[in-house]
Amino acid sequence: MFDDVTSTSLHVALSGLAERQRVIANNISNIQTPGYHAGVVRFEDTLRRAVADHENAADTRLSIQASLEPTRLDGNNVNLDHETLSNVDTGLRYQLALRGMDAKFGLLRTAIGNG
Repeated sequence: MFDDVTSTSLHVALSGLAERQRVIANNISNIQTPGYHAGVVRFEDTLRRAVADHENAADTRLSIQASLEPTRLDGNNVNLDHETLSNVDTGLRYQLALRGMDAKFGLLRTAIGNG
């Protein structure tokens, strides 16, 4: 029942954004760790292509890649400003996806007659 393109895409987006929040938190917690390289979560382009090509969005895989930010003298490349902005952006995107999911369930409730 919830395997339509919209529900599946929102589920994948929420999962990817939640993982991004975890990676950002890990990056920030390692800001003073010598040699630590920040991680970056990517999934949006793959999800966008899957939807555009009418492929199963559930097969979208996220990737965690090393950040290409320049390193400091201690070999660490966590940029607190970038991580903070990314965290705010990710939180807003997560809230938007939740609202989309809520609207989808609202339509279903209305269609069933309990809304």
